[in-house]
Amino acid sequence: MDDSGIYALLIHCPGCRIRVGALGELEFAAGYYVYIGSAQRNMNQRIERHKRREKKMRWHIDYLLQCARIVDVHSVAASKECEEWVACKLAETHKFVRGFGASDSHVPSHLFYGPKEHLWNDVISVMKRCER
Repeated sequence: MDDSGIYALLIHCPGCRIRVGALGELEFAAGYYVYIGSAQRNMNQRIERHKRREKKMRWHIDYLLQCARIVDVHSVAASKECEEWVACKLAETHKFVRGFGASDSHVPSHLFYGPKEHLWNDVISVMKRCER
């Protein structure tokens, strides 16, 4: 089974101020956020890693998940390039945290925020257009 693709994490944050690696200290307002990521193999393991509280701080999302929790996950089998395409499409219509998750990317962010239903429905719709 090919366990690669892109995924979205729907995250609820109660509001917190945290240091996020090289991005420095960031303020996260209470509300819902969506993180777009990819895994070229072992996507299910990557998602399970994100859900764990105890882990080495490796990615920007690891820092946010110390004070926030994942409430839903959506994944599709898609190429790595689709991760950037999805992030670009979401950046056109949703607020985002500049630079978050985008260290190795040409997009402004991989973390978006807004009203839960509207944001999550848009994410799923955009991701479906990438599915293999």
